[in-house]
This record gives sequence, structure tokens and C-alpha cells, in this order.
Amino acid sequence: MTEQLPQNIGHAKTNFRLDEVDRKILSLLQEDASLSLDQIADRVGASKTPVWNRIRKLREAGVIRRQVAILDPEALGLEACFFVLIRTSEHDKAWAARFLKALRERPEVIEAHRLAGDIDYILKVQVRNARAYDRFYQSLIAEVKIHNVTALLSMEEIKATSALPIPDVAR
Repeated sequence: MTEQLPQNIGHAKTNFRLDEVDRKILSLLQEDASLSLDQIADRVGASKTPVWNRIRKLREAGVIRRQVAILDPEALGLEACFFVLIRTSEHDKAWAARFLKALRERPEVIEAHRLAGDIDYILKVQVRNARAYDRFYQSLIAEVKIHNVTALLSMEEIKATSALPIPDVAR
């Protein structure tokens, strides 16, 4: 499944109060979402039914968005990671819609963020090599007018995690 960019940018989630058991469940699932319900219940010191109900409520509240397998890019031959800084002189809704559509249609864009400051957007692009990045770049600028693009090649990944710090109370 391809991750989609959020449609409801800026939409506030309802606060969801987490207790110690919820935090333990979330920590376990962030580490290994393939754990069985029995394993989770055993590790948090509760029975299966209450743990299942908590997980269901966490999903319904949007605390748990989805469960995925995290793949190794190098094992798939995707050895080049570029951070792409984009500045645009366009800020109207039509341009933004075309730009977001272009990003959604490109699976090599694995993250995209709108920024405050001098740079408008930053993309994380995972590709086989520099030639693959250039094909991505050429197709993007052919589809959407962009004022300036700077691509930074990651030489080494120092830290990468999908695990979030879990606060006492979700905000």
C-alpha cells in the first residue's frame, strides 16, 4: 500500500488520554506490530480481551493509524536517499493541488513536508541511484513549475525510526 499525503492538513485530533497500560501497548506495537495479542497481553500484565479493547479504542481514536512492514531500501536496490529542498514562486491553490498530485503519484517520494522559512517544501526521495533521481527530478519539473530545487544526497543514515515518543497524555 502506498502512503498517501494527508488530506486534512492542519486538522486537530481529539485528545486521547493514555494510561500506563496504553503506553506499554503502544511501545510494544511500535517495536513489533506482528506481536500476537497473547504476547502483548502477557508483556503488559493483562488478559487478552481488555488488551484487544484498548487496541481497538486506540485505532478508533486515530492514535494507531495503521500497521505496516518496514522494508530495507538497500535490499530492494534503493541505495540512494535524497533530501530535496523546493522553493516555489507559486502559492495559489491550483499550483498546490498540481504539486500535491504530482507527489502522490510518485512512489519514490517517501516523505513530504511543507515548511516555514526560506524553503517551501522538503521531500525525502528513495531511488536506486543518481540517474534515477534525475529521472524523478526531470519528470517533476516537467509537470509542475518550481522556482528552485536543491537535492542533497544522504551519505549515511545515522538514525531512522518510525517510533514516536509516547507522552503521559497525547496532545
